[in-house]
Amino acid sequence: MSKRDLKGYLKGLKKAQLEEQIIDLYERFKEVKIFYDFAFNPQEQKILDVAKAKVYKEYFPNTKRRAKARRSIAQKHIQHFKTIEMDASLIAEFMLYNLEIAQLFCSERRVNSAAFYKSILKSYRELIVFIIQKGIHLKFKTRAEAIKKETKTQDWENWFHFDDVFLLLDEDGEGFYQIKN
Repeated sequence: MSKRDLKGYLKGLKKAQLEEQIIDLYERFKEVKIFYDFAFNPQEQKILDVAKAKVYKEYFPNTKRRAKARRSIAQKHIQHFKTIEMDASLIAEFMLYNLEIAQLFCSERRVNSAAFYKSILKSYRELIVFIIQKGIHLKFKTRAEAIKKETKTQDWENWFHFDDVFLLLDEDGEGFYQIKN
C-alpha cells in the first residue's frame, strides 16, 4: 500500500475507528508502544542513565565474571536513541561516554585484540560524523580530541587512525573537510 492509499483509507475512517486502529497498533507492535511511550513521557535522562550503567557493566562487571567489552551493547542503545529521536546532544554524550569507558578499561587492562581497537575506531568515527551532521561539533570537540590523544598515550596500535578521523573537523571546529563512507 502506498502512502497516498493509506491517507485515503485513513480519511475514510471515523474518529472512533481510527482510535481503535491506533490502540491496536500500540498493543501489537513493540516499536509503536516505545514510540508513544517516549513521545508522551520522554524521560531522556533516565533512559541515558540506564544505558550508561549497562555499558559500564559491560567493561566493569560487579560480579566475578570476566568483562566482555562488547561494542554492540552501546551500538544497540545508540540505534535505539536515534530511532526514538532522542536529543542529539544526549546521543553524542552517550557515544562519548562509551568511548571513554572503553579507554578507561584499556588503561587498567591491556587488550590484545586488533578487532577491539578497530571497533572502537569505528565508534569514534561514527561519533565525529554524527556531531558534524547534527551541528553540535563545537560542543563536543574538546572531549573528542581528548579521546584521540588518549589513544596515543595508551599506545593503541591504531592511534594514528584516530588522528585522521579527527581531521574531519577543521582547525576551528567549524565544519569538516570531507566525510567518506
